Amino acid sequence: MDCSICTTLPFILRPPRNTICPACYEGARSLIALTNKLDNVDKGADKSSTNSSSTTVSSPKSSKGFANALKWVKEMKDMEEEMNDKLTFLGSFVTSFRDQTHTDIQVKPGNNGPPIPAHRALLASRSEILKNMLDSDGCKAPPNDNTITLPELDHEELDALLEFLYTGTLPKEKAEKHVYSLSIAADKYDIPFLHKFCEHRMLGSLNSSNALDVLEISDLCSNQGLKETALNFIVKNMEDVVFSARFDAFALKNPHLTVQITRASFMDIKSRRNIGV
Repeated sequence: MDCSICTTLPFILRPPRNTICPACYEGARSLIALTNKLDNVDKGADKSSTNSSSTTVSSPKSSKGFANALKWVKEMKDMEEEMNDKLTFLGSFVTSFRDQTHTDIQVKPGNNGPPIPAHRALLASRSEILKNMLDSDGCKAPPNDNTITLPELDHEELDALLEFLYTGTLPKEKAEKHVYSLSIAADKYDIPFLHKFCEHRMLGSLNSSNALDVLEISDLCSNQGLKETALNFIVKNMEDVVFSARFDAFALKNPHLTVQITRASFMDIKSRRNIGV
């Protein structure tokens, strides 16, 4: 049928032929449903932030319509532009890091590599653990020679960590290269945002060649959700993973995880038999 929305010649359409195709119809329904859902979430947040009272006034549910859906999209675009402006404004601190402007602490890697200048205030604001390392009190002295060491990171990994602490993100190539070491650092130094960043990258790139690494890191960092996802993936791709060159070294290093893989695989086989798959 001719669609009054996506047709290339809408001006030739006249009633009663002003109809829309199934694709436009479903797209409009989905967009309206999404805006109504988000509107209800916002209303719920507003109610929770106000003082509680004995009487509650609730507005009847109603479809917002396609016009309001488009208005919501425009508001989201305006918010995106505002966030980009804010990130640009805050990015000046990154320049201070790269240019080593008024740095007041040296952060050393664990492989005797050269230290990287940084700012105490930023490190302390990003991690409570780092804050404690930098603070001095009656029980401990401040860092000697204005230097702290993060022994689990080499120079490249340390540079990636500091870049993330300053910017809140990393280039894709650098993130993929250092995601495992950064995940361990996020766990050790209690940096939740970095923890989520690494988890998202590992889930997005999970495949047969890196599933064992993801399982190992998730176990080290006690990330149960990521661990279950990696374990389920390994079970579903058992042949590719178990017969890979990586598996022998993994099994020797992580016998407890190898046992968990075996048990999970057995339970999967048993479940399939029970449902007749």
